[in-house]
Amino acid sequence: MPFIGGGGVEKNLFIISNFLVSKIENVTICTTLKVFKNKFNKKIKFLTPSQKISKNINIRINYLICLFVLFKYLRKNKNCVVFSFQANVYCILLCKLLNIKIIVRSNSSPSGWYHNIIKKIIYKKIISLADRVIVNSLEFKKQMLDRFNIKVNCIYNPLNISKILKDSKKGKMDNFFENKKNVLKIINLGRFTEQKDQITLLKAVNLLKKKINFRLLIIGRGVEKINLLNFIKENNLKNKVKIRNFMENPFKVVKQSDLFVLSSKYEGLPNVLLEALVLNKFIISSNCPTGPKEILLNGKGGLLFEVGNYVELANKINHYFNKKNQFKKMILFSKKKLHRFDQKKNLNEYYNLIKSFIN
Repeated sequence: MPFIGGGGVEKNLFIISNFLVSKIENVTICTTLKVFKNKFNKKIKFLTPSQKISKNINIRINYLICLFVLFKYLRKNKNCVVFSFQANVYCILLCKLLNIKIIVRSNSSPSGWYHNIIKKIIYKKIISLADRVIVNSLEFKKQMLDRFNIKVNCIYNPLNISKILKDSKKGKMDNFFENKKNVLKIINLGRFTEQKDQITLLKAVNLLKKKINFRLLIIGRGVEKINLLNFIKENNLKNKVKIRNFMENPFKVVKQSDLFVLSSKYEGLPNVLLEALVLNKFIISSNCPTGPKEILLNGKGGLLFEVGNYVELANKINHYFNKKNQFKKMILFSKKKLHRFDQKKNLNEYYNLIKSFIN
């Protein structure tokens, strides 16, 4: 995992790694930064560059540095299984060069770059060389078969319900949401990137600013922050929309909200939707590939809108605001199906698959 930030992929890395080290004697994380080392079990070893690497380094250079560290290690330690969370294409090539078994976990749908024919050809050729490929939704699995003719294993993200509920009792409430009666409290969590497409959410609420009373909190960090702030300023939304920096534990604030909105262009299986359901939040999500439709049971457990269609999103937020009570059954319906993401079940699936490659 060359770069460990604070997103959904990392949450899965922490949970899966900490479970594996309880079953497997020698687990090592190969990465460039130890920023989140405290999230890992103390039995886990770290493989990092000898010199300190800047957090602002280009991501591909970051990948290459990490792969060089891994290369030096694997040359001396052949009896390994590599489990790749990031830079999968590079890592597969390295492991094939050294005749090392490799399992890769693909985190998000290739829909974000699938239109690039060169990337498609390279991806198909190399990903098929992996000893096993894991994806995190059934729709994603179907995509891999239909578009690349590659059979993969689907293992859902392990959902730690008790920890989410426990963490939702910690920390501070957000005063932007506090003591607001008859106000629709909307929340969005995610990196500020083109993929997460928060600009579509801002365009939607801009259409609603004279129709309904709402407050919107967008929590995260990333390169699109300036563009989001500029839109808020230019459209006079400062009193209705606030941007908060990334929170390690946002669950108390999520608990304050009424409505969770996901606006992504593509995903894998968005953890934030599972977490919102645990906290009894109604969800409106883009019908992006992959994950939201699966989590929300084709729209029976929450509302879906076309990717980028801010008018449709505005209409659905407005509909929810005016008919809140009608949607309570949808939340319950989705929550009943959360057993699919049971932590123990899915962690054991990871362990059993990895175990089959260990001599």
